[in-house]
Amino acid sequence: MLYLLARSVWVRCLVLTAASIVFLTMAVEAAAAPVPEARLRHLVRQDCGSCHGLTFRGGLGSPLTPAALVDKPDESLVATILDGRPGTAMPPWRPFLSPDEALAVVRWLREGAPE
Repeated sequence: MLYLLARSVWVRCLVLTAASIVFLTMAVEAAAAPVPEARLRHLVRQDCGSCHGLTFRGGLGSPLTPAALVDKPDESLVATILDGRPGTAMPPWRPFLSPDEALAVVRWLREGAPE
């Protein structure tokens, strides 16, 4: 009888461990998944727009219009988005955006950030 009880507890622990591993794997994959485009655009409109102006024509931050970005290399803009600009109000967004997402933001801004 004691053997059956111990076996039952062992099986339950094994099932709970397996379920925990599956849950943690799903959580890690979700965290690593790219930000959906609509959410990314919302973030740009609200967070970037709060300093660069809701129309991206400038404010506390410089303009982010296609004309203002025309002579700036994508790599430089991505680096600015990800790492910020020390000594300015531009914060680093690396904790929230991947390099691919930052590049998507740059390309979107170069298109004129349509709705």
